[in-house]
Amino acid sequence: MKKIAVLTSGGDAPGMNAAIRAVVRTGVQNGLEVYGVPLGYQGLIDGKFIPLGPRDVGGIIQKGGTFLGSARCEEFKTEAGRKTALRALNGNGIEGLVVIGGNGSQTGSYLLSEMGFPVVGVASTIDNDLVGSDITIGVDTALNIALEAIDRLKVTGSSHQRAFLIEVMGRKCGYLALMAAIAGGAETVTLPEIDVEPEEIVKVLSEAYERGKSHAIVVVAEGAKYNATKLAEYFTKHHEEIGFALRVTILGHVQRGGSPSAQDRILASRLGAGAVTSLLKGEYGVLVGWVNNALKTTPLKDVVGKKKQLDMELFELARVLD
Repeated sequence: MKKIAVLTSGGDAPGMNAAIRAVVRTGVQNGLEVYGVPLGYQGLIDGKFIPLGPRDVGGIIQKGGTFLGSARCEEFKTEAGRKTALRALNGNGIEGLVVIGGNGSQTGSYLLSEMGFPVVGVASTIDNDLVGSDITIGVDTALNIALEAIDRLKVTGSSHQRAFLIEVMGRKCGYLALMAAIAGGAETVTLPEIDVEPEEIVKVLSEAYERGKSHAIVVVAEGAKYNATKLAEYFTKHHEEIGFALRVTILGHVQRGGSPSAQDRILASRLGAGAVTSLLKGEYGVLVGWVNNALKTTPLKDVVGKKKQLDMELFELARVLD
């Protein structure tokens, strides 16, 4: 193997640049030519390959997002689109591909590998819902951004006797919300995995007010049955008086745009380097992840179409500590 390419796909995650850097520098160190593909799978279809050397990825490890760019590509979901991408790879002499991304991205990796092309995935998503890695690139940064917001809102909440509904990202996975609730000392949390009715939230807030608390925090997962906006609408309609003045804060993409934490930079560096090692060993069609404090490869066929289960013991811990 002499020429490999790397792309980032799907939602950006803090640490993607560190992973790209690791792929490039590890590849060059092992005598490979490395090319970057702009805008994910769309770049493959368009046949865009940018030569990358060690200096080209200098000064990016501390930057959030992905300097290669990312996009969702509907065309790649079709067999015709994938054949076009495969033709571009072969036509440019690319012999291996590293795909940095989450569930949707690794589904693309799997489909391409099923067509016989050597592909290795790198686990990267702030949702932390990807099977094959205990923790994924971007999670630590996104969690710390959410935690900083909670800490700040506690301060203003105490000044004005307010309760905040703080909505965090994570799609249909409640990991970020649950961890933010535990670390932030929230009164309660709502998750996609567990239905929590609005009246349960009302009860928690009312009891907190009666105990004399000066503020209250409810962490809401964006994929929960009731998101923050729906909860606020319910409270307005059915409970004009719960003691606290109610406010909604939706963190949204703020969580994806931060400079990566030390943990994310190190994780991304290890996974990126591990992906190149897998290609050089002839281990294709796998996801490189972090399991039990070590690098581990998992067949992509065991990753796609699955969702990592949330640890319900942590949910019980959040209830005990509220």
